[in-house]
Amino acid sequence: MLKVALSGCNGRMGRVITDICSKKENMKIIAGFDLNAVKLSDFPVYADPFEFSGKADVVIDFSNAGLTEHLLDYCLGTGTPVVICTTGQSPEQIAKIGVAATKIPVFRSGNMSVGINLMMDLLKKCGAVLGDGYDVEIIEKHHNQKLDAPSGTALMLADAVSSALPYEPEYVYDRHERREKRPAHEIGIHAVRGGTIVGEHSVLFCGRDEIIEIKHSALSREVFAVGAVDAAAFLAAQTAPGMYDMSHVIASK
Repeated sequence: MLKVALSGCNGRMGRVITDICSKKENMKIIAGFDLNAVKLSDFPVYADPFEFSGKADVVIDFSNAGLTEHLLDYCLGTGTPVVICTTGQSPEQIAKIGVAATKIPVFRSGNMSVGINLMMDLLKKCGAVLGDGYDVEIIEKHHNQKLDAPSGTALMLADAVSSALPYEPEYVYDRHERREKRPAHEIGIHAVRGGTIVGEHSVLFCGRDEIIEIKHSALSREVFAVGAVDAAAFLAAQTAPGMYDMSHVIASK
């Protein structure tokens, strides 16, 4: 039985993960961490992970970026592998996640969907083939409660394209103050926030007389929750410290 501690258990994604885990015979949530320490399920909830005296096999984090460092301290202190699904960390926080990965298994991804991670492979191929001849623009859409913009996923997709281009592109998030033609070597990243959009990402390769668009739409939060649960099972089986992502999970299947 895989014992899970769930950080952000009372949030939207936390509740979806709780529902998925409740239907699994080989996985159980034994503790929840949430600033709103209200018990909504059959496991205890703590405002601070250090209040939990038990031992989980893995932590799944779907809280918020402001809590990342404190949760890392807990995981390092207890030697617990951690799946970080939260996005919006600062460069300093990302560096600390990297340091933690030298001591414990750490899984980090801006998006837990298998489809998004397969999309990244397609984007690398497009970047390598299309190269200089196409302008790249990314449009991401999310619900009006999302805090960070652009999304972690949009940045992941931009990095995937960038890694295959024959030049180092500039990421441009705002053009409203510009009065100039679009430079060739940039990637435009645009955020839309409204309603209850779960998540939609489009990458456009705009060339002369043609546009290639690669798009992913999440129709429910369950697709992310399933990916997080799969990642937790994978990470708990790792004996060596390191930084893992969804490509490792896909390769293990």
